[in-house]
Amino acid sequence: QVQLQESGGGLVQAGGSLRLSCAASGGTFSVGAMGWFRQAPGKERQFVARINTNSGRTYYGDSVQGRFTISRDNAENTFYLQMNSLKPEDTAVYYCAADRQIYSTYSRASSYEYWGQGTQVTVSS
Repeated sequence: QVQLQESGGGLVQAGGSLRLSCAASGGTFSVGAMGWFRQAPGKERQFVARINTNSGRTYYGDSVQGRFTISRDNAENTFYLQMNSLKPEDTAVYYCAADRQIYSTYSRASSYEYWGQGTQVTVSS
């Protein structure tokens, strides 16, 4: 079973940067893609970014395009989300997720079978 552990969340001022990490363990050989989602209070879980583990192909949500970058270190089974030019509206709990397939709808939360516990990101103005 795949287990995911996020880290790197915290409090950042608007315009600042933060890097989140997601460490994967367990059956990682069968994972096709890793994704990042976020959820603010009273809001639905929102797609942030995705990377296909073998090809490195990436996808981004419109709200973070040009500001966030997803990357991976396959040797360490670790995935990252570099967040730049942060805005108060980026405040949310950020979740790392794993999709066993590579042809799923990448922006849909239900496409991802495994989830971390989440890490809080707060951007102050």
